[in-house]
Amino acid sequence: MKSTRERVLQLLARKPRQTVNELAQELGINPISMRHHLNVLQMEGLIAAEEERHGVGRPRLVYSLTEKGRERFPTGYLRLTMRLLEQMKETMPAPMVKSLFSQIAADLAREYTAELEGLSMEERLELVKTLLSQEGFVVEWERRGEQYQIHELACPYYQIGISHPEVCTVDEELISKMLAVPAEKVQCVLTGGNYCTYVIQSSTEKKHERNGESNQVEPA
Repeated sequence: MKSTRERVLQLLARKPRQTVNELAQELGINPISMRHHLNVLQMEGLIAAEEERHGVGRPRLVYSLTEKGRERFPTGYLRLTMRLLEQMKETMPAPMVKSLFSQIAADLAREYTAELEGLSMEERLELVKTLLSQEGFVVEWERRGEQYQIHELACPYYQIGISHPEVCTVDEELISKMLAVPAEKVQCVLTGGNYCTYVIQSSTEKKHERNGESNQVEPA
């Protein structure tokens, strides 16, 4: 049996912009209980409330699914994406397909060029975490000795990646470009790992600084 909150989400998927009373009546529960469920769903980021004018008097609140909430329901987007990738791979050379994914990562990283200026490695890692979360990833990072490890605990590309692992190029390239150092994938969910993990050397920044100093030309 579906929970009340699942039923609320399904109802909003079919009938967006519903009030508390409309939802309560539709599901056969009292408005006070409905308001509690709606508050929880809002805190989880699955629904949003918006004021709506309705005749005279105070505006009423109407509820709709957020993008995160809509993603809970199957859509044709996945099938369309799979078909597009299959068509690309049938008509384009493999290096060109990989290059396209690399270009997507480069374009995303370019949007953050100004924000990266003057940041330390750990500040860059926080920015990478924010950017990837906006793309649908759940990311954590940690420092282990001379390494930083970046863990992708959830990946929005997982279902596509099963058939088209080339899509993994996007986040791998994005991490490398944002951090300005190579990121090495040491664990992948597609090959049995619990999640994907990338490793970079924490000493890379210092090495770059030393190399920059050693490469300076002494005045004649």
